[in-house]
Amino acid sequence: MLEPVSVGLKLAFLAVLYLFLLWVARSALKDLRRPVGMTVTRHPVDATGIHRAADGGGAGAARLVVESVPGHDRGMEYDVEDGATLGRGDVEIHLEDPFASTRHARLVRQGGIVVLEDLGSTNGTYLNEELLEGPQPLHAGDRIRIGDSTFVYED
Repeated sequence: MLEPVSVGLKLAFLAVLYLFLLWVARSALKDLRRPVGMTVTRHPVDATGIHRAADGGGAGAARLVVESVPGHDRGMEYDVEDGATLGRGDVEIHLEDPFASTRHARLVRQGGIVVLEDLGSTNGTYLNEELLEGPQPLHAGDRIRIGDSTFVYED
């Protein structure tokens, strides 16, 4: 009498195991399927609707300063005045971080501001320790975290 129940539980376990493996494979292939040159746009060009006063934007050049990034020296700076893409693949700011996607996030200049946008990464992008949900404007001193990599935005 216990044999049919035992067989049923074994089949249920195998089904759950296969679903889990499919989920893991789907997550891993998500980054691999996107061509390197493809850009993801899910919003209008001016995503934030926020504009600086008529002074023409920030006074200095927009840059990311390395706070703690594996394989980079602390204090190293990246010019992001014209925007940049961050990730493990063929991007402007290359990350040797296992938690970063191939094309993880990007910075885009919109008028006088720089906007941070997650590109559908598996592990998410954090702005000031909050999960980024949609494009957000950056301000001097903002901390950007991707996996174990942390940058500080300076304008």
